[in-house]
Amino acid sequence: MAHSDLISSISTNDLVPLLDSDERLYLLDVREPDEVADWQIPGVHNIPIAKLESRMNEVPRDAHLVVICAAGSRAREGAQILASHGIGSEVLDGGMGAWASTFDAVAGDFGGATVVQLRRRGKGCLSYVIGAESNCVVIDPALDLEQYLDVAKRHRWTITHVLDTHLHADHISGARALVAETGATLLLNPSDHFVFDFEPLTDGRSVSLATGVELTVSAVSIPGHTEGSTMYELGVAAVFTGDTLFLESVGRPDLADQAESFAHNLYRSLHERVLALSDSTMVFPAHYGAGVEVRAGQFVARPLGELRSSLPALVLSENEFVAWAVANVKDRPPNYQHIVLINSGREALGGNVADLELGPNRCAVA
Repeated sequence: MAHSDLISSISTNDLVPLLDSDERLYLLDVREPDEVADWQIPGVHNIPIAKLESRMNEVPRDAHLVVICAAGSRAREGAQILASHGIGSEVLDGGMGAWASTFDAVAGDFGGATVVQLRRRGKGCLSYVIGAESNCVVIDPALDLEQYLDVAKRHRWTITHVLDTHLHADHISGARALVAETGATLLLNPSDHFVFDFEPLTDGRSVSLATGVELTVSAVSIPGHTEGSTMYELGVAAVFTGDTLFLESVGRPDLADQAESFAHNLYRSLHERVLALSDSTMVFPAHYGAGVEVRAGQFVARPLGELRSSLPALVLSENEFVAWAVANVKDRPPNYQHIVLINSGREALGGNVADLELGPNRCAVA
């Protein structure tokens, strides 16, 4: 058999369902160890391309092998090395660059509405389309507008409002672009100092989706991660917490270089606003980290009562919390200062957005 017959390719979209269902799947990442340590697909096995030939004994011959690198060239070289030993494999098209823009979705009913959670798998970014009857709102959209337009079309919803939970530092917000595409109303918290036109949020502002179904701005400012961090409640059934509360931690307070004061604000926001809600309220965050398991058909979400008992930070005193939060912030999101300037409207979007957004989100306290 020719070596070329042992090499094929697979898209990131086709890979996503296999992560849960294919017990034979073996992800072989041939990047350097520091690249893999910084950002990886969960479950990868790392053998750098320069060492692959000498470590062939570590590669299973009866597995479904997918070879991964940054953009595809090293992975194809790795697949050729495998083929020279009679081992077939698939090269991940576009590598980690393509993985950064790969989405999947899960939907369910909460508070009289349908919540569609869109998961950007390579970035750990979560966004939402929430609809009832003929209307829907979009929270924290990415620039890939088709994801949101397709959801609305499938459910026969009109996008009436677009909201961000805060001024994002890890990825480019698609809120303005989605508003331009749909004519929806853009709602933002003015405490985050955007310099383009939008409708300012006010405490208690509600967006009606259907009779008796409203998305309510329960706190125009739950400062801590950013000055204008905002959460949205869907009745008593669900809360969309942005980067204030995650499933594995809380939002980092240091990106504005005022870590201690922001950490105090974050503590008060959590205890006065978020933790005041019912234990049964489902928490839908804006991001998830590497330690959060993501499975097809299951929301990245937890009841607030579970988070109370599973997150040690939530039972610390204020001074203990501040000391912990300040001490445990690590590497910041790649290109975060540039991204903040774009998302606030102070700098035009240009260049290669994919390169700007590469890497993990790093929005939580580690």
